[in-house]
Amino acid sequence: MEESKIEKGSIRNHEDEKDVQVGTIADLDEGGAFLHEHGFTHDSIQVLLDDEPRNKKVVRKVDIVLLPLLAGTYVLQYIDKSALAYSAVFDLFTSTHMSSNQYSWLASIFYLAYLVAEYPWNILAQKTKLAKVVSGNIVAWGAVLMITAACSSFTGMAICRFLLGIFEAPITPCFMMIVGMWYTRDQQPFRAGIFYSCNGLGAIIGGILTFGIGQIHTIAVWRAIYLILGGVTVAWGIVMFLFLPDDIISAKRFSLEDKALLIGRSRLGRTGVMNHQIKWYQIREALIDPQVWILFFFTLCNEVINGGIASFGKLIIKGLTDDPLKTCALGIPLGAFQVFYILSGTFLASRFRNYRTIVMPLYLIPTIVGTCLMWKLSHKTNKVGVLFGYYIVGAYVCSLVLSLQMPATNLGGYTKRSTGVALVFLAYCVGNIIGPHAFLAKEAPLYQTGCKVILACASAQIVLAIGLRLLLIRRNKTRDAQAAADHAGAGPQSEYDELADLTDFEVRSVRL
Repeated sequence: MEESKIEKGSIRNHEDEKDVQVGTIADLDEGGAFLHEHGFTHDSIQVLLDDEPRNKKVVRKVDIVLLPLLAGTYVLQYIDKSALAYSAVFDLFTSTHMSSNQYSWLASIFYLAYLVAEYPWNILAQKTKLAKVVSGNIVAWGAVLMITAACSSFTGMAICRFLLGIFEAPITPCFMMIVGMWYTRDQQPFRAGIFYSCNGLGAIIGGILTFGIGQIHTIAVWRAIYLILGGVTVAWGIVMFLFLPDDIISAKRFSLEDKALLIGRSRLGRTGVMNHQIKWYQIREALIDPQVWILFFFTLCNEVINGGIASFGKLIIKGLTDDPLKTCALGIPLGAFQVFYILSGTFLASRFRNYRTIVMPLYLIPTIVGTCLMWKLSHKTNKVGVLFGYYIVGAYVCSLVLSLQMPATNLGGYTKRSTGVALVFLAYCVGNIIGPHAFLAKEAPLYQTGCKVILACASAQIVLAIGLRLLLIRRNKTRDAQAAADHAGAGPQSEYDELADLTDFEVRSVRL
């Protein structure tokens, strides 16, 4: 839940937009305009909202339509993004004559491209058709994977890795916006957790798949990995193009009343549904909101951890065994641990009110413990302990899911929300660029410097999460006092005000 501090007179009277109460709908987002166009009144929407069986039926339908598509994409995205790490335990280095330092740069180049492309893709998705942007990029990144199999040098690998980052950049930000559009605030954390936990499922499937591909002897194993994964991804992109809806209003598998109900449910969060107009004052508001910057630095620290673990985790395991197939097999349990952490943490955040900023620091504790085990236990005599430490380190991903999802949940105004999401994902990229370089080749397989960086980042995240909670508690108190004053001295709002494209500063909407 998020809050918005409302200063007196903060609701702007745009000169180019007329008041909805005098008969226009120019200031409504597209959900409000849809209701106005089809004659749905406040009372008729309330009747739909009060129909609990219908609400449950519609949510189940949304789950059936959306979640398999989002989850399937995330499974493939994780496996495809990890193809480099899987290849590293086989014959990638010898086939491409690549050094460990160049390998580190391949991991960073992906996120450098991600950083460059993410916000432009977000703007394009807002101004055009979100689902088509997503599906087109899935097909493109699958094609790039297949091309990667033809590389024979670091330069070719670097170019393909950069293009892969370009085409994967819009996926997670767009998915967070989709969840924010279709679900209420209480439902959003767990739904985001469901598809994000498929990173863990991807780790399991990817490990098993790579173990199988590793039996191939007619072609270099790493080339087979890229060819097979690329072909599957292209096919999945076509499926996404055919079945993923662009938004509530244009969704074909929902009736007029279902759409009205889904739009009405968005009034509960007062963050709007969709608006294709870019509003510059909302971009400015996102840039000066302390909450956005706390989430920015929280995500930055989180992804420094992820950048190191994702790129060098398989090499840490490789230090425990000389068998590349066994390395793939030993990496599989990490995925199961991540699924558990993400689903349990996001369930708690959805089940208990104001619990997100408690879950975020709580799930960093196993990361701290696991890092200490990997660093301090002997890799020769305590292999089981080191492996266990590696498995529980992945708890940080639950905190990441919540931090990535909070801007889409808490920020009102579509442009402000998309800008907040973009800023947090900028931190996501920068952290992943930095992370691999903390793992020094000369320190393998202990990577002492990398362990120290992980501990520092996890500790900083705990402090930031506590600071975020205190900020939101303070904003809630301000909101409650302002709401009481407004109730005493102001007249009733228009029934469409809740669907106007207003920011959270303008409508006092807060969650912790």
